[in-house]
Amino acid sequence: MQDARRQNAAMNQDAESTTHFGYSEVRLNEKQGLVDDVFHKVAHRYDVMNDLMSAGLHRLWKDVLVARIKPSPRGFKHLDVAGGTGDVAFRVARAGGPRAEVTVLDINADMLAVGRERAKKAGLEKQLRFVEANAEELPLPDGEFDAYSIAFGIRNVPRIDRALSEAFRVLKRGGHFLCLEFSHVEAPFLARLYESYSFSMIPAMGRLVTGDAAPYRYLVESIRQFPGADDFAAMIERAGFQRVDYTRLTGGVVAIHSGWKL
Repeated sequence: MQDARRQNAAMNQDAESTTHFGYSEVRLNEKQGLVDDVFHKVAHRYDVMNDLMSAGLHRLWKDVLVARIKPSPRGFKHLDVAGGTGDVAFRVARAGGPRAEVTVLDINADMLAVGRERAKKAGLEKQLRFVEANAEELPLPDGEFDAYSIAFGIRNVPRIDRALSEAFRVLKRGGHFLCLEFSHVEAPFLARLYESYSFSMIPAMGRLVTGDAAPYRYLVESIRQFPGADDFAAMIERAGFQRVDYTRLTGGVVAIHSGWKL
């Protein structure tokens, strides 16, 4: 009875609380549906747009991320959250060899469908499993994974603190949390150039490639609303992780955040 009351109280609080969706303010319990709609629209052109928006740099950033993961060839269990199309998961599976087991988790069924098809073509379907679920409520056991990654997904999570808490829960002792996410450019000239490119070119490319600029306008706005690197590192520490640090790449366009469950 008490658990039901607490759950109802939490649901009522979510219905009354607000958060940001890009530059718009929305009810907390509405954000996930709005984010889902964005990714339903872009799923089948997602990887093409990543190449265009980053001039291919996202591939190098993901290579650096997986080099930090260092999957062991003796056996490795990895969880990649918000990884629907499989970019990071495929790299981990290949780096870890045939004994690597990679779970790809995403809340969006369309993104997962793209990932499954790509896994078949790459011959990696035996190493990967795809799970449709929410980063805030992982349907996975405690202490299951050697490493957890999330690339360009954490800023779309309505309750980031819950997602970080779940990451901590499913990792083994000694497990490694890694997050690749857009950050804030520090150099003033580069920041102005990046700002202009983001708000003028990226939505225009989105309209040209997918027929709809709105999802990409949201993605650009969501980057601006995400906490700075120091603030996000503090959130990771509050979730229980130790030895928390981050590395800026490409002048601070992105950062790789790291923490350990010790």
